[in-house]
Amino acid sequence: MNATALPASTTPSRDTRAAANDRRFRWFLVVTVAFVLVALASAALSMLWGGRHVLAEEGLSFFYSTDWNPVENKYGALAPIYGTIVTAVIAMLVAVPVSFGIAFFLTEVAPRWLRGPIGTAIELLAGIPSIIYGMWGLFVLVPVMTEHVTPWLNDHLGTLPIVGPLFQGPPLGIGMLTAGFVLAIMVIPFISSVMREVFLTVPTRLKESACALGSTRWEVSWDIVLPYTRSAVIGGIFLGLGRALGETMAVAFVIGNSVRLSASLLEPGTTLAALIANDFGEATETYRSALLLLGFVLFVVTFVVLAAARCMLLRLSRKEGS
Repeated sequence: MNATALPASTTPSRDTRAAANDRRFRWFLVVTVAFVLVALASAALSMLWGGRHVLAEEGLSFFYSTDWNPVENKYGALAPIYGTIVTAVIAMLVAVPVSFGIAFFLTEVAPRWLRGPIGTAIELLAGIPSIIYGMWGLFVLVPVMTEHVTPWLNDHLGTLPIVGPLFQGPPLGIGMLTAGFVLAIMVIPFISSVMREVFLTVPTRLKESACALGSTRWEVSWDIVLPYTRSAVIGGIFLGLGRALGETMAVAFVIGNSVRLSASLLEPGTTLAALIANDFGEATETYRSALLLLGFVLFVVTFVVLAAARCMLLRLSRKEGS
C-alpha cells in the first residue's frame, strides 16, 4: 500500500513545481521582451528630446529642406536622407545579384571540396571591421573610379537623355556611387550567407524531379529554389539593407562628406550616419541638437524599411498559406 501511495503523493508536488517554473520562465521572457522594447523606445525618444530645440526652430521644414549651414544655425536633413537612401539602393542593386550567384554556386555548382573553403571565406568577410573597408575603398577603389570608371560613365552614360544627369560629374572618385559599391561589398557576406543556408533547406527530391523533367539549372533555381525559399531570401535582403542604411565609417571615407543635394551619383555627398560621426565630436550645443535629430531620422528610416520588410513577409506567408 505504501509503495502504491508514494507516486500519488509525489505527483502533485512535482506538477506544482513544474507549473511554478513555467510561470517564472514565462515572466522572464516577458521581462526580456519588455526590456528590448523599452530600450528601443528610450533610444528613439532620447534622440528626439535632444533635438527638440532645432525641431522647434525649423519645424517640419527640417525634414525636407536642403539648407544645412551650422554657422547660421540653419538645418535641413533632406541631403543626408537622400544620400542614405541612394547609397543603400546602389548597394542592394549590386549585392543582391552577386549574393544570389554566390549562394547558387555554393549549393548547386561548386564541387563539395570547394564549398567549405569558399563559404568560410565569405563568412569571414562579415567579420572585417568597417573601417578596413573604408580604407580599402579610399586607397584602392577611389583611384580606380577616378581613372577608369568615372570617365567611362561620363562618356557613355552621361550623354543619355533621362539617366544622363546621374552619371555626370568630375572625376573625383569619391561620391555616392563609390560609397554604394563599398556598401555592396560589405553586405554581400550577410545576404549570401542567408541565401546559402536557405537554399540548402530545399528538398533534393524537388530539384531532382525538375531536372528529370528536363529543367536546366537556371530553371531549377528560378522556378523551384527561389519560390520555396522566397520569404527567407527577402528577409536576408532586408537584413543587408538594414546594415547598409546604418553604416558609418566605411561610407565616411569615400562619400566626400558634402552636405549638398545633387542628382549626380559621381558628386560628393553624405549620409545620416556619416554626418553624425564626422561632426558630433566638435559640435556646438545647437549643432549637436541638430545631429541628435538626424539620429532620430535615421532611426525612423531604418524602422520604416524593416517594418515594410515585415509586412511584405507577412503578405507572402499569407499567399503561401492560401
